[in-house]
Amino acid sequence: MIASMTGYSARIRDIGRGALHLELKSVNSRFLDLFFRLGDDMRGFEPLLRERIAARASRGKLECRLYFVPAATVSAQEPNSEAIARLVRWQSLVQSHSPDAPPLTTGEILRWPGVFAEESLDGEALAAAVSALIDEALDDFTASRRREGEKLAAMIRERTARIREIVALVEPEMPAAQAALEEKLRQRLVDALGDEGRVDDDRIRQEIVLYATKVDVAEELSRLRTHADEVDRILKAGGASGKRLDFLMQELNREANTLGSKAATPVVTSTSMELKLLIEQIREQVQNLE
Repeated sequence: MIASMTGYSARIRDIGRGALHLELKSVNSRFLDLFFRLGDDMRGFEPLLRERIAARASRGKLECRLYFVPAATVSAQEPNSEAIARLVRWQSLVQSHSPDAPPLTTGEILRWPGVFAEESLDGEALAAAVSALIDEALDDFTASRRREGEKLAAMIRERTARIREIVALVEPEMPAAQAALEEKLRQRLVDALGDEGRVDDDRIRQEIVLYATKVDVAEELSRLRTHADEVDRILKAGGASGKRLDFLMQELNREANTLGSKAATPVVTSTSMELKLLIEQIREQVQNLE
């Protein structure tokens, strides 16, 4: 399936002593750029997160946040009286040497490491929880990108259908327009060279053939239709296709520009302008695809 580079997912997993919070969000980027915002106790999981994300995403500027929020009941415990007594002794010792040293406040004592004994998280259990959480978040994240990608693909298909429609309308008109232009050129050459009896017919034919080659747009119209078909084929095949589609946009734009440079009739001129607008609209959507 086609996927957008824009996606978001947020998941929470209860692990008893608290909850793991994980958030994934991404925007457009030429390559896969990973950024991690991890709590101090979660930094060791960056390699695991990086590996899992890289296996599921190939492009996009992607930010991953992971942190642990302790349960309220964990903090509702009695302070360690031995740790407090030890702090008081240390404070008395410091003040005996430096009487001007300010005493510790109650808040400072309660925030001192070890005053509230914290049960350490089980390493293996935590790793298993993080692993399951990132997989769950990536499933949701990938689904959100695919939903967005299908919307973009539908908009692109509308415009490739319009390109084929324009080509189908213009192609039948080209032979008559070409013949009219050649006759107009022939008459101009006759007028420029003088009496018809003095005109070299071979010279006129050569000039007409040369001019007809310069203004013939049959190949450009054919390639426009072919490229539009290829865009639809890539969208149907799915997968990471943004770079391939971006290349096709360059090819489509080249053909539309050549069509405009060969424009010898108002129809071709207006056709080139409309095609350029459609191609630019497609290109804007392609920039969002993975």
